[in-house]
Amino acid sequence: MPDKLNIQDRPLTREDFVTDQEPRWCPGCGDYSILAQMRKVLPDIGVPKENIVFIAGIGCSSRFPYYVDTYGLHGIHGRAMAIASGVKISNPNLSVWVATGDGDALSIGGNHFIHLFRRNIDINIILFNNQIYGLTKGQYSPTSEKGKITRSTPHGSIDHPFNPAALAIASGATFVARTIDRDPSHMQEMFKKAAKHKGSSFVEVYQNCNIFNDGAFIQLTDKTVKDDNVLYLEDGKPLIFGKNKDKGIKVEGYSIKVVDLENGGNESDITVFNENEYDSSIAFILAKMTYNPELPTPVGIFRHRNIEIYEELLEQQIKKDIEKKGAGELSKLLNDAETWTVG
Repeated sequence: MPDKLNIQDRPLTREDFVTDQEPRWCPGCGDYSILAQMRKVLPDIGVPKENIVFIAGIGCSSRFPYYVDTYGLHGIHGRAMAIASGVKISNPNLSVWVATGDGDALSIGGNHFIHLFRRNIDINIILFNNQIYGLTKGQYSPTSEKGKITRSTPHGSIDHPFNPAALAIASGATFVARTIDRDPSHMQEMFKKAAKHKGSSFVEVYQNCNIFNDGAFIQLTDKTVKDDNVLYLEDGKPLIFGKNKDKGIKVEGYSIKVVDLENGGNESDITVFNENEYDSSIAFILAKMTYNPELPTPVGIFRHRNIEIYEELLEQQIKKDIEKKGAGELSKLLNDAETWTVG
């Protein structure tokens, strides 16, 4: 519960979203960066703080509601999106956010994950993906790479990992993005655009767990190599990457080719990206590049489309029913059909 409501006329600042709770994360954890960027973004989304709600399940990421001075709820494992759906449908005026991890969202919470996006409820999902179970001391998670050796897979994981962005796109999410904990300005941009989106938004944050999975994303953050390994998706621009901007991606059917501009490749061969494309095929193909070491990892907005949202359609149904049958009475509804008295 926020300690002070937004009843003053002054603009909100970062300090308005800082609580008296000291974050309980390991020193160096990527969660600190996510928290810092969120506190910077919230004053700029145009929503009074008393209308902002953070919902969480279980995990290191799920401590988030304690550290942001808004309303919030720390739920049970995997159920954050179900709780958030109820909150949003009950009060559509709220800006509802879910802070969740790769284990919380994609293991026990996987069913809620896909159906929230299928329904297109206007909720913002921030998934902290460190590819490990951090809170419970380092077991492999649904996003851990095949062959991952952990306490629960001493001989290496034989599971194929989930690709969160691809899963969200396949589930019908209307806003899907990815960012990295060590790129604060890019993270802020993704959070702001997610907040403005009308419909279900999903932002995957590659987040380093320096205790149980340190360096999982080093190829994307090390200054000496990251430019050749990260592809920034920009709407309306060609898919160019590389330290000297000398490489590009050509999506041809269902295949991907790297265009080498320094060795005979033409920029006209490079695919121009459109995040508003009706067909999600290219967005899905780009998301699936994630685990291919020969290709760069895309970050940015994969998909951004505006379609009708669940809670507005529900409100229309309720309004039509009231116009047809009247507002009704709860006591009459409860006693209208056959009832039993249990002794």
